[in-house]
Amino acid sequence: MSPHSEEPLASVHSLRDHRKRGVSFAQWPITLVLIGVALSLAVVEFWSFRRGSIMLSAFVTLAFFLRLLLPDADAGWLVARSKRVDVIVLAALAVGLTVMSFWVPNPS
Repeated sequence: MSPHSEEPLASVHSLRDHRKRGVSFAQWPITLVLIGVALSLAVVEFWSFRRGSIMLSAFVTLAFFLRLLLPDADAGWLVARSKRVDVIVLAALAVGLTVMSFWVPNPS
């Protein structure tokens, strides 16, 4: 296979076809998680620390399950390293945030 094969050009054309049809939902897992994180931080800031931190831990847990269950091709930008490393890190974050959100007292 030569370095100037038609393979990359074909992928560029398919990307253009997706753009012509409308919005691509290829990154829906990370988009869903980031919207949830932003909403939970807004809840922490404007309403309730405890509820917002529980929401934050729930969305990190969602990221954990999405990374665990989706294949690499569908997980999009949730893929940072190997599946094993991603799942271990997200599980540790989810457990840590959940424990801390119930353990830390509400601010007075």
